[in-house]
Amino acid sequence: MANGLTRDDLQDPVVKHMRGDFVQLHARQTVAEALDSIRAQQPEGRIIYFYVVADDGRLLGVVPTRRLLLSPREQPLTDIMVKKVITIPHTASVIEACEFFILHKLLAFPVVDEQRRMIGLVDVDVYTSELSNLERHDESEQLFQLIGVQLSEAQQTSPLLSFCKRFPWLLTNIAGGIIAALLAGMFEAELQQTVALALFIPVVLALAESVCIQSVSLALQSRHTPRWRDLTGRLGRELCTGLFLGGACGLLVGLAALAWMGQVGVAACILGGIGVGVTGGATLGIAVPSVLRLLQRDPQVAAGPIALAATDMLTLLLYLSLARWLLAVS
Repeated sequence: MANGLTRDDLQDPVVKHMRGDFVQLHARQTVAEALDSIRAQQPEGRIIYFYVVADDGRLLGVVPTRRLLLSPREQPLTDIMVKKVITIPHTASVIEACEFFILHKLLAFPVVDEQRRMIGLVDVDVYTSELSNLERHDESEQLFQLIGVQLSEAQQTSPLLSFCKRFPWLLTNIAGGIIAALLAGMFEAELQQTVALALFIPVVLALAESVCIQSVSLALQSRHTPRWRDLTGRLGRELCTGLFLGGACGLLVGLAALAWMGQVGVAACILGGIGVGVTGGATLGIAVPSVLRLLQRDPQVAAGPIALAATDMLTLLLYLSLARWLLAVS
C-alpha cells in the first residue's frame, strides 16, 4: 500500500494490497520434506505461517512456524497443521481485512477464491504500519473510527455471535436478582410490618440503576485505560456526584412519601436508601468499566450487567438494613 493512506483507500479490494510471496506446502509432505521445500522456494517476505494445500490448491490448514520447527522430521504435516483456518475472501475490501485483525488478533490471513484456493496473503502491516503512515492525526482518527463502526455493525449482524458474547454476562443479572430476592427474604418481618417499604423498592432500585448506567456510559466514552493510582481520584469525584444526586432524588421521593403516608420513619428510610443506593451506583458505574480495562477485558458488554447486579444487591441491602435499624429505634 502506498504512503498517505486515505479513507477511499480503505474501500480498495484486498487483492490489490495482498502479498504473493507466501509459502504453500502440500498435505502429503512430512515435516522434513516441508523444510526442504521451504529452503528450495526461498520466500522473500516475512514468514509468519505456512499454509498446507491439497493437490488442486484448496487450503486445508496452517502450520505455525514454531510447530513446524519443533515437530519430528518424519511426522506428516496433516498431523500438526491447524485445520480450522480463518480466511479472507478475495472479494473483501481493505477495511474488512482490518476488521479481521481486530476480531481474531492473528498476524496474517490467507486470501482465498470461491473454491477456497489460496491466491495471496494479507499480513498485519495492512492494519498497523500502513495506517501509521497517515500524515494528519485527524484523518487517522476518522479512519480508526470508521473501522470501529464497521466492526460493531458486523458483530451486530450475527445473532449467534451477539448471543454468545452477551448472554454469559446476563447470568450476572440472574445471579444478582436471586441474591436480591434472598436478601429481601432476610427482612421479611420489616416488610410485613411496614408494607410501604416494599411499595418503594422499585423506585429506590430504579434510581440507583439509572445513575449507575449514566456513570457506566460516561466511563465507556473514554477510551483511555486509567492507571490504578489514578482510579482513586475518579472514584472520589464520582462518589461526590453520587452523593449530590442521591440526596436530591431521595429528598424528593421522601417528601412525596411523607405527604402521601404521613410516616416519618418510612420517609427517612426512603431518603437514606435512595441516597446510599445512588451513591453506590454512581461509584460502581465508574469503577467496573475502569477495572475491566485495567484487567485488559472489554467493558463494552460486561460492564453494564456487572455494575447493575452489584448496584441492585448493594442498594437493597442498605435500604432494608436502614429500615430495620430505624424501625427498631422507633
